[in-house]
Formats: sequence, structure tokens, C-alpha cells
Amino acid sequence: MRHFNNTLLIIAIGFLFSSFCLEKKSKINDKLNLKENTSSTKFIDSISFAFSNSTIKTYQNIVSDSIKNETKPLKKDAYVLSTQYDKLEAVLKKYQKIQKKKLWKNIDIDSATYKDLKPFDSGSVVKQIRERLFVVGDLKQDSKSGLYDEEMMAGVLNYKKRYGLTLNYKLTFDHIKQMNEPIANRIETIKLNMERCQLIPENLVNASDYIMVNIPAFRMIYVKDGVNELTSDVFVGKTWSETEIFSSSMDRVVFSPYWNIPQSIIDNELKLNMASDKNYLEDHNMEWNGGRVRQKPGPKNSLGLVKFLFPNPYDIYMHDTPAKSLFMFEQRTFSHGCINIKEAKKLAHVILKDDPEWPSEKIDSAMSGESEITCMLKNKIPVYLGYFTAWVNEETGEISFFSDVYGKDKEMEDSKTVVMD
Repeated sequence: MRHFNNTLLIIAIGFLFSSFCLEKKSKINDKLNLKENTSSTKFIDSISFAFSNSTIKTYQNIVSDSIKNETKPLKKDAYVLSTQYDKLEAVLKKYQKIQKKKLWKNIDIDSATYKDLKPFDSGSVVKQIRERLFVVGDLKQDSKSGLYDEEMMAGVLNYKKRYGLTLNYKLTFDHIKQMNEPIANRIETIKLNMERCQLIPENLVNASDYIMVNIPAFRMIYVKDGVNELTSDVFVGKTWSETEIFSSSMDRVVFSPYWNIPQSIIDNELKLNMASDKNYLEDHNMEWNGGRVRQKPGPKNSLGLVKFLFPNPYDIYMHDTPAKSLFMFEQRTFSHGCINIKEAKKLAHVILKDDPEWPSEKIDSAMSGESEITCMLKNKIPVYLGYFTAWVNEETGEISFFSDVYGKDKEMEDSKTVVMD
């Protein structure tokens, strides 16, 4: 009998640890997980008569401790690129349900007579907008009221925040036109961006440190140790000088930078300005330098107080800008291709905050100098310039839709049509 009990003990230990291994695999396949958990319960129940409760608990604790050691939970505000596909898929199901139940009703307006809606306006259109805000989740309830009240104000703000719009209570004709985008189009946009998620560079999928610029959102995030350290508005390339989509690694920060003006800008813009104004270079703090023109460091420099370099064949980089007023616009396509960052000074500080050689006072001094100073980063930071017209917030699960500023959604749709034909 003793040998029989020992045999059962060995079998139980083996089963419990094999069950643990299968449980790890089950994270990939939920169906396996259900099946294995059911089998584990039945098997332990069938042999429990041979052991004391304390013996069973001992081996259960061993398994529990092993699971804790193997699975490290993500930090609360982690911004992990690898989860975006799944989050888009979840929202896709939600929008497909809305479509199936025919809850996406058109908001009736007349472009000739429509006037911007403001708080405490009333009418049937307010009631229709309220219903839409409820259907998509910007309002928790639909009071059916036709008054643009405080409850609806909160819903409008949430809607505008999701869409990257100026945060105020005014609803223009363009806002309603945006709301009236057919839900079939929204569903197709979600699917297109799920495909884009599969193109995220492998080294970034599970990275704990990276910088990502979402071009259509006009937004940059810097993630460090799995935590969103900084979010900043940006403006990007004009439609005729698009910001390219690519990945690289930031290797240096340059304070009080010169702007070495590209030859194309010299030929197409500066020469005309110099021809009409002989003092143009001096008035704009520019000088000739070896047959090229450059703008000297200073607060009026087009690159601002700091730039961030990452090797790439497009000569694109990120930098500060003195043109802060441009961040007031909702669609920000103003540059020749580079990324202009609203919070560039903050970005320099958070990148270097753990480097004892670069305390805050030294960073500020370097940014206000008259000569260029380069800081080589001890640890390169992966950079990804991406193009997502639909994106789900990691913390709230809310989806944002952004304008297809470079027409790349249409390109993807057209390419699919060609393949199908």
C-alpha cells in the first residue's frame, strides 16, 4: 500500500507540473485552457483520497509560485504595441454589432442652413447627436433630450478628444459631417489598421522603450520601461512633402542646433526671397557655409532649441519649433517632412533624466547657447514613424479615428480592389 501511495504521489506531482506547462500554452489557445483545467480538476478529485489536504496544498503552492515568477504583470499605464491588434479587433466586433442592429443613424442637417451648435442650443439635431454619442460610448445614457445640456457637453468633449479635435463645445458642419461617415467605412478603416499592426517592426512589438509618431494623429509618445513618459502634439510633412513611414534608432540629441537648409529649399524658396530682399539672410539669422546656407542657433531657429537624430535615408528627424501657434490647428501638415514637436524641451529632459552627466540645469543651458552641442545617447531609443487612422487607447479601450491625410487608406483599398479584380 505504501508503494502504491508513493506511486500515486509521483503521478500527482508530475501531473500538476505538466498541467502548469499546459496552462502556459493555453494563453495562446483558450480552448486548450478550458479543456486542461477541466481535466486537472477531475484528476485531482479522483486521487485526493490518497493524500492529506496539506500535501495537496504544498504542491498547489509550488505551482502557484512558479506561475507568479513566470508571469510578470504589465504596469498599469503600459503602452504596448503588441496589444493594439487585439484591441482593434474587439472594437471591430462592437461596431459590427452596431451595424447589425442598425443603430448608426444619419444625423439630418442642411449644409445651407446649418449653424454651429453651442451649449444650451436645442432642436431635433441635438437629440440625434446625443443618440450617436450614446451609441459609440461617449455618453453613458441617452436622456432623449433635445437640449445641448451639461451632460451632452461632456460627451462632446470626449468625442473630440478621441478624434484629436480642438477641445471645445462647438459643433461645426464639418464635425457633423464626420459623425455621418457611414459605419461601413469605419469598419473598413478598423480592418485596414489591423493590417498595419502586422507591419509594426518586430523589434518594437514588445519593446519597453520606444518613441512612436502616429502621423495622422499628429501625436508622439515616448515610452520608457513600459510606461508612457510623454505625449506631445506634433506637426508633420505637407501633402506634397510627406513624412515617410519607417523605423530607426535615435542615437543623439543636438542642443542649440544649426539648421542646414536642404538644397531643394534653397533653390525653390530662399533664392527667390534673397533676390527680392538683399538683407533676407541677415534678417533671418542665416549665413553661407561652404556653398550652402544654414540658420544659426537661437530662439528663432526653425529647428527651435533642440533636435533628435535617428539615421534614415530620408533626412527626416524630430525637432523643436518656434512656430507654436501652428499647434492650434486640428490638421497639422506644415513641415517639409520632419517632425515638429510641441513638447521638445520636455522630451530632451525625460530622455536624459537618468544620465548623471546631463542634469536639468546643463540641458537648459545647452538649449540656450549660441553654439551647437551634441549629446550621444548611451542607449539608443527605437523610433517608429507609423500611419494609423484608427487607434485604440491602451487604458480606456476607446477608439480614435483620424483623417487619412496622405490618402494611404484609399491606396490600400484600391490595391485590394485591383487584386480582387
